[in-house]
Amino acid sequence: MVTDNDSIVAEVLPHEAWEELKSEPRTVLVDVRTKAEWSYVGFPDLEDLGKQVIRIEWLAFPEMSVNPEFTGELFSQLGDKFPDRIYFICRSGVRSLDAAEYVADVITEIGRSTVCINVAEGFEGDIDSEKHRGTLNGWKMRGLPWRQT
Repeated sequence: MVTDNDSIVAEVLPHEAWEELKSEPRTVLVDVRTKAEWSYVGFPDLEDLGKQVIRIEWLAFPEMSVNPEFTGELFSQLGDKFPDRIYFICRSGVRSLDAAEYVADVITEIGRSTVCINVAEGFEGDIDSEKHRGTLNGWKMRGLPWRQT
């Protein structure tokens, strides 16, 4: 498990998140990328696990401003089935870390014990020497299930 001492949120690699999502029923994955990214790049596919990815934009395109309804939308989709762990994923792990830290603060304030975890490397991973994503690391590159609409 990757950790950052300045963060209240733990980080795991994509395959570690997949294994946890597979083995732990009270876990969810939240994809915080934009609608355009979900449509054109794809998103993790958890159907074989009997789960659905929760897709909520953290930053709204084109301004890339924080979605003021993010936690409300998340809590609404979770309903009364609050998970033990919430995994957050974005393109490369930066936006999802911000979202996870924000949600972790809100969860602490309301007295819940749910753990927020960032998926390091994200869905597409880091940029390689040719300025391309998806070749060095990330959910897709590691061969984890994904799909496009």
